[in-house]
Amino acid sequence: MINEYIEQLRPEVLRLFKNESSGHDITHLERTMNIALYLQKHEGGDEMIVGISAFLHDIHRIMGEETGKYVYPKDSLDRVREILLITDLTEMQINQILYCIEHHETYNWNNPQNKEKNINALILQDADNLDAIGAIGIGRTFTYGGAHNIPMYVSDVPLEVPENYDDGIGNAASTIHHFYQNLLRLGEYMNTNTAKQLAKDRTEFMKDFVHEFLLEWNGEK
Repeated sequence: MINEYIEQLRPEVLRLFKNESSGHDITHLERTMNIALYLQKHEGGDEMIVGISAFLHDIHRIMGEETGKYVYPKDSLDRVREILLITDLTEMQINQILYCIEHHETYNWNNPQNKEKNINALILQDADNLDAIGAIGIGRTFTYGGAHNIPMYVSDVPLEVPENYDDGIGNAASTIHHFYQNLLRLGEYMNTNTAKQLAKDRTEFMKDFVHEFLLEWNGEK
């Protein structure tokens, strides 16, 4: 049944994301949805809520492209609701989808105990974060950097994560710094056991990549 709803929503999503070039395009939405549905089968939650919220979770980024400044997920909820009204989802289902989207970018770097409790929202967080790491994550990160004029690497800025680091918008000195400040740490912040297991191999792959990158950058290999 969820496939019928996704196909209803797809034309509008394709229209909105047709010019997206920063790594948050329709293929990211589809991968995140597929990961989320895989996690849901192992961890519980509601298939419909998990799948649809994953398919629509980045509408705020399109709004940011339109306005030229970052838009928080919470500020995209009215627009997402408009899109969902083309379906026959109930008001309760729509509200649950909007809740997941509102909270999907909460990382809690500095207070891991302050964690979301809703299983559907937790799965969406994990799915979105899993698509940010591993081989796909490496490609998306450099795509994002290129789209936003972020240098690949700045050698005179320390790679250590700043004390009390908070994942702000565009505050990494380079793409490689973003790996250290964010991507290599995401596995520690996965919510579900299934996502934690999937994150291990992806994280090791990224560590190997960054190690090789720095060797080549510094002329050591």
